[in-house]
Amino acid sequence: MNSYPKIYVITGAESTGKSELTRWLANYFKAPYIPEFARNYIENLSRQYNYDDVELIAKKQIEQVNALKNSDYPYIFVDTWLIITIIWFEFGFKRKPSWIEQELRNTKIDMFLVCDIDIPWVPDPVRENGGRNRVILHNKYIETIKKYNFNYNIVSGINEERFSCALKYLKLQDK
Repeated sequence: MNSYPKIYVITGAESTGKSELTRWLANYFKAPYIPEFARNYIENLSRQYNYDDVELIAKKQIEQVNALKNSDYPYIFVDTWLIITIIWFEFGFKRKPSWIEQELRNTKIDMFLVCDIDIPWVPDPVRENGGRNRVILHNKYIETIKKYNFNYNIVSGINEERFSCALKYLKLQDK
């Protein structure tokens, strides 16, 4: 019996190329990817997001992964996921739903690819954590991934160099 699909989450601080890297990898492996749900959701709000919105985002992230995790695809690529959302709760609201940590522990993620902060932060209407917060959050994501004993690698470089770095880690994982 196969252990497919392998689930790879591309995560990291704002403006680190997560979405582009996720699409590149999915195209390269001819695999499905789950786009970042939070960005589209927040962009379409006509008000400031709140705790309930972030909880809804977390539930949708879980639902999207669950919809594909029993598929016959060899790989699934996920643009962000609960690591970012759990930190979003802690950083923005100083609390998190009681169920979220158990969900994080119970979901099998084969590897997190953490996009390094080696490319410039570019502001847009949804981004709110440039500067020092970007560094703090980058470190917090890695700390949280380690806390839950997930396999991870930091992906560095610009454009194709970043893609090649990620590809190297995925190929090593498959050996």
